[in-house]
Amino acid sequence: MPVPNHDRHFYSRNRAFGRFGIRIFEPQLMPQPHWHGHVELNFATHVRMGYDFDGTRLEVPDRRLVLFWAGVPHQLTGLQPLGDAPPRLANIYLPLDSFLQMRHIMPLQAALIGRGMVALPEPLCDGDLVQRWYQDYRSGDFERAEIVKMELNALFRRALVSGFDYLRPPQHEIGSDRSLSSAHVRHVIAMVRHVLENLDKPLLNAQVTAVTGLHENYAVSLFSRTMQVPLKQFINRMRLMRARALLVESSTAISAVAEQCGFTSMTQFYAQFRAGYGISPAALRQHYIRMDLR
Repeated sequence: MPVPNHDRHFYSRNRAFGRFGIRIFEPQLMPQPHWHGHVELNFATHVRMGYDFDGTRLEVPDRRLVLFWAGVPHQLTGLQPLGDAPPRLANIYLPLDSFLQMRHIMPLQAALIGRGMVALPEPLCDGDLVQRWYQDYRSGDFERAEIVKMELNALFRRALVSGFDYLRPPQHEIGSDRSLSSAHVRHVIAMVRHVLENLDKPLLNAQVTAVTGLHENYAVSLFSRTMQVPLKQFINRMRLMRARALLVESSTAISAVAEQCGFTSMTQFYAQFRAGYGISPAALRQHYIRMDLR
């Protein structure tokens, strides 16, 4: 499917993040665990799947939308067909940074960063909805793909209201007496929250890590190991993604976009935006204005 050139550029250089995508296929057992830079959504039909997820064996039901952070090592280890129809699996690959930019779903974001696996209630998502998302994605139309992401955000917000099931509880909720890694995850979540809530301000490593109470160097190392990207690079990506959204979705002046996203000067903003997306902020906005006028 055609992908906007600036998105290809943005996601081309770091395995900790990956581009948006959807595929529907016959599931196959995996020979070994793997990881990639997405929040992964699975919707299986006519098959119950077994997963090895971060060393925990889990059963994934059919006809339930299941979410997990694919940066956690995972492996499809078992397939139990249900009925006579051929098993099918829809995988939705939502970039981790896009997921973290979604609004009003912080408990769900924290749960997945905490290595939880979540199943949404069956009435919230069925096969017809997944098929529509797939058709929108395959259309190659940027606007339709963006609408899918907006609908996913709305779906996640609805799940927080109606409730969802944990196939694996987030490790940061187990309690500090159970494992040191649980405390580590809580610290990383605190840093992620601080970054997302303060993107309009200067953010030094010392300011971000202060929310953990840990030594700065240790907290920075902990963040990099958990999120698989350095803290400074993560902050910059979050700034750039928010800037892209403001440029495409609003008429906010470019100078105001830079300020709202925490860039200290227009020179810095233009340089980092071009380095990240391969295009200037003004050119990106003009591209989507032309699309709106088609």
